[in-house]
Amino acid sequence: MKILRTPESAFKNIIDFPFKENYHTTSDGLRVHYLDEGNPNHPVVLLLHGEPSWSFLYRTMIPILVAGGMRVIAPDLVGFGKSDKPAAQSDYTYAKHIDWMQEVLDHLELKNINMFIQDWGGLIGLRLLTANPDNFATVVAANTMLPTGSVTPPQAFLDWQNFAATSPKFDVATVLQMATTTTLSEDIIAAYNAPFPTEEHKAGARVFPALVPTTENDPESENNKKAWGVLTQWSKPFLCLFSDQDPITKGGDQVFQKLVPGTKGQEHQTISGGHFLQEDAGQEIASFMIEFYNKN
Repeated sequence: MKILRTPESAFKNIIDFPFKENYHTTSDGLRVHYLDEGNPNHPVVLLLHGEPSWSFLYRTMIPILVAGGMRVIAPDLVGFGKSDKPAAQSDYTYAKHIDWMQEVLDHLELKNINMFIQDWGGLIGLRLLTANPDNFATVVAANTMLPTGSVTPPQAFLDWQNFAATSPKFDVATVLQMATTTTLSEDIIAAYNAPFPTEEHKAGARVFPALVPTTENDPESENNKKAWGVLTQWSKPFLCLFSDQDPITKGGDQVFQKLVPGTKGQEHQTISGGHFLQEDAGQEIASFMIEFYNKN
């Protein structure tokens, strides 16, 4: 496996990201970057990003969560941010992403995890949870899903899947801008492009949409169905913070609220924003999270 590593110089001008770097090397030699902010003795909140972002997405939320008494862990998925990037699309599978993140959690020896999931953060995070439900205390789900392939995805997702696979140009920051309601500054655009200095670095981002189970023939369809079997018994607190302008995950909050017992009695919110609601309303989301943790 050919492994690429974005040079540190690519990140030297990143704004509003004063957080210390931490790294863990997986069993197959991949260096995974993560943030670890706040008092190590405080309750843990795990922030999982998706496609094609990185932990930079959480920069406005982390200070609020830390001030609210949380220890914040925010990893970069393999292929993203400051984590290593296998150069071939075939190096990436849904199962490998789960394994890579599980190794990071094991390394950190995290217990009673409060998990925030968005986009692919949910596809990975909910599999981590359902494999070890006793390790998790709460879930906040935002614009995410756990697809089994039994329902046809919305056309917006199929179009995105086709674009990622076939477009000659794959500009990561443009993708982010198209899926936010706020106008991203040049500095923020530069931060989202920074992890990907060449097309070869984008293999993980290019292939991610194709790894989403869209039919029941998908290799992870059955495993996601088993995971739903655990989620339908999950009675610990589960909060939905979905946005009002995301054509890909629209209605996903209703699915969770219908099927997951832990959603009952929670103060679910609809956030004004696009798919990347952390960009559009990060501080608002973090405040809702602190209220949720204080209540539960």
